[in-house]
This record gives sequence, structure tokens and C-alpha cells, in this order.
Amino acid sequence: MSVEGFDHLAITVADVEATVAFYGEVLGAEPMYLEEFRAGKMPIVMMQVGANRINVHPAVAPASPHARLPTPGSVDLCFRWGGTIAEAQAHLAACGVEVIEGPAPRPASNGERGQSVYFRDTDGNLLELLTIKG
Repeated sequence: MSVEGFDHLAITVADVEATVAFYGEVLGAEPMYLEEFRAGKMPIVMMQVGANRINVHPAVAPASPHARLPTPGSVDLCFRWGGTIAEAQAHLAACGVEVIEGPAPRPASNGERGQSVYFRDTDGNLLELLTIKG
């Protein structure tokens, strides 16, 4: 038996609607079950980001089970960017998102070396765009 990787991860947020809007605009995330969440039929919203999923838990009522201290703004997430680092910077600027660090050299999970830029979401979570394309 072996672990194959992550299926999804969950973040706790102060405002689900603001988070879904931010991740949609900046990362192209597609919300799932948003209408069911709004209608009180689902305790969370799921967002598809590329091949991965992020579950969004509202801080006022995180779905069980959850982290011992579910807190907005306590996550660091790295996303693989398919373009160049200059394109990532231009995209973030076009979205009105401030780059707080980078570009900086960083290793990718597969061992390749790339470049990253860092920024924050609406809760202050640290987000990273990493590219190996230069």
C-alpha cells in the first residue's frame, strides 16, 4: 500500500463568496455546489483548480471533521503555473493582486528548478505561482 498523492485539500475562510470570487478570477477555479451551499444544502463549496480540488469551509461553521483550530489565513498553497514567470506577474497585476515576493528561484515537487511569485488571498493565505518555464 502506498500514498499516491493528494485528492483535495480544505481551507477555512472568513467569507466563502469572496474566496470563490478571488480564486475564480485569479486562478481560474471553477466552483462546485455553490448554489447548494447558498441554499444551505451543502456545508462547503468545492473549487476545481486545474486537476486539483480545494474544499472551502466557512470559519463560522466548518464541516466536520476539521482541523483542531480551523482558522482563516493559516494556509500556504503553491500552484503550478503553465506560463512564464513574467506572464504570472502580468496576470496578477491585471487582477489587481500585489506580488509580495519574487520572482524567486524555487524547487518544484518533481525536483525541477523554477521561479515563483507570492501573493495573498482575501483571508491572507499565502499563495504561490511556480513555473519551470522561466
